[in-house]
Amino acid sequence: MRTGCHHRFVGLPLIEDRKRIRIMNALPMADLTVIDLTRHRAGPVTSRLLADWGATVIKIEEPTDLGDSMGGAREGFDYQNLHRNKRSLSVDLKSSDGQAILKRLVAKADVVLENFRPEVKFRLGVDYASLKALNPTIICGSISGFGQQGPLATRPAVDQIIQGMSGLMSVTGTDTSGPLRTGVAMADVSAGMNLAIVVLMALYERQRTQQGQWVTTSLLESTLAMMDFQVARWLHDGQEPERVGNDHPTLMPTGVVHTQDGTITLAAAEDDKFRVLCEVLSLGPLDQQPEYRDVRARHQYRHGLMAVINAATRQWESASLIEQLNARGIPSGPVLSVEEAMNQPQMRELNMVHPMTHPQWGSYVLLGQPMQMSAHPDGAAVRAVAPGHSEHTYDLLTQTLGFTEEQVAQFVESEAIAIAPRSSEGVSHEPVA
Repeated sequence: MRTGCHHRFVGLPLIEDRKRIRIMNALPMADLTVIDLTRHRAGPVTSRLLADWGATVIKIEEPTDLGDSMGGAREGFDYQNLHRNKRSLSVDLKSSDGQAILKRLVAKADVVLENFRPEVKFRLGVDYASLKALNPTIICGSISGFGQQGPLATRPAVDQIIQGMSGLMSVTGTDTSGPLRTGVAMADVSAGMNLAIVVLMALYERQRTQQGQWVTTSLLESTLAMMDFQVARWLHDGQEPERVGNDHPTLMPTGVVHTQDGTITLAAAEDDKFRVLCEVLSLGPLDQQPEYRDVRARHQYRHGLMAVINAATRQWESASLIEQLNARGIPSGPVLSVEEAMNQPQMRELNMVHPMTHPQWGSYVLLGQPMQMSAHPDGAAVRAVAPGHSEHTYDLLTQTLGFTEEQVAQFVESEAIAIAPRSSEGVSHEPVA
């Protein structure tokens, strides 16, 4: 008999090895706990990103809140899109029992996200000073319409209002159309992404300082930042950007042109690319004419230039012209519908669509995250559907926070919480190792 030999069965690692494999394969945010107090869209975009990359996100809901406001009904596409991978804790923060639950939760958390008006956050005890007193390492991420201070700090705001008040609508559209909003929630989504970035920066800094901090952004700041060079033009010389429709504001020719069978986009603003475009379209020495000789001139005489180019591109079929332009180094592509964009072969390579099965509502597909990590080749994990109302309240109170059965019963009696009926068809929210 052999002694001193530890045999391992292939495919059955020891317990220690399984733990090590799970840690190695865990998503990068897997050790974070996030309390999500936000509503509407911007804040949930932040918590969705953290949840998709592994964080335990606890979505705080009113006991009577059925999730049918922003994002639609729970079974709707938008609610499932915004709140997948999260856990639902139903608690009335205005009650004394609710405050007791919140305090114990904050003591165990890494991040709190909120988008309350200033007077509300102080009343509920979710301002940074109150949170820091409970947990000095807590990161408080706040999102607002106009910022935490200033004459508009208490004013309500949504994406539509900010698109108008940021100047974004003033540069969208044409002279004849007047100001237009973008077709997506630019202010909400950009603010949500920016809050995620600054939360991650604060977490990184916490590794060095061992201290938490308050980080903020707003819909107004984020939209101004998205406008980028358009605002920079005004800051530099007071130049008010004009509305130029589908053309680039300064670099021409860059925009949409018509073909025999539709429209395409192209970008040939640099002198060498413009010269090649003239060759492909058989425009002769157009690039040598004084009004089109350099990028400044082409910007000044954009209307005449695009009329000449469109007359030439109308002689081509879209696919043929796109192929010719790209072959000669000029970026070009079709103008697609959402359905066409999602069905193009490239989408299969980007790992951005995730089929899901809901225990009540069947199969559907969710959009994933737009970034990749070499250590996680499968990308962010859309591993659980959006939670049912108060689905995880009981487990979070008893298993995570350590409340007794008697205390939970007291919370139910005082209507500080709601507990979903227990079901054998519950959805797992465990990270996929």
